[in-house]
Amino acid sequence: MSGKNMRQADLKFANLASADLSNADLFNANLWNAKLRSAKLRSANLKFANLTSADLWNAKLRSANLKFADLSDADLRNAKLWSANLKFANLTSADLRNADLWNADLRNADLSDVILSSADLSNADLMNAALFSADLLGANLTYANLAGATLSGANLSGADLLKADLSNAGLSHANLSNADLSGANLSDAFLWDTNLTYANLSKVEGLHKAKFNSDTTLPDGSKWTDDTDMTRFTE
Repeated sequence: MSGKNMRQADLKFANLASADLSNADLFNANLWNAKLRSAKLRSANLKFANLTSADLWNAKLRSANLKFADLSDADLRNAKLWSANLKFANLTSADLRNADLWNADLRNADLSDVILSSADLSNADLMNAALFSADLLGANLTYANLAGATLSGANLSGADLLKADLSNAGLSHANLSNADLSGANLSDAFLWDTNLTYANLSKVEGLHKAKFNSDTTLPDGSKWTDDTDMTRFTE
């Protein structure tokens, strides 16, 4: 089925496990609850597709167009999404454990309650993405663009945020314990009631512009105050 025109096709509950759908046109297709385990979807057009609750475990989606697609509750564990276009996609409550999203475009995507533990999001663009209560335990976010993203209540414990752009990001009530934020940009980030215990803040940029409150836990376990000298964590 490689390159096949299946625009607006009704494929709900279809069994397409291991199918070769590379370059296929599935624009606005209904793939609700479809079985796409290990399917090859490289460069496929899935714009506006309904993939709610679809089984995409280990699917190959490199450079696929998933703009505005509905992937809520989908199983995307171990999926390969290198350079995929996921702008404005709905990924609420999706399972992306160990997924490879290197260089993926997730601008303005809804990733609320998503599971991204141990996922590779290095160099990904998550500008203005919604990541409310997302699980990013141990995720690789090196050089990721999270400017303006909302990460309230997110679990980023042990995440690698080396050189990540978190400017103007909302991190209130987020867990950043043991996270590596070295070289990250935290200018105008909201860090109210954020857990930074044992976090690496060396060479962080814009920390003097970040917004803290008295409930923010600093890397040494102390609470932030107006008199806190943050340079002891950054230098």
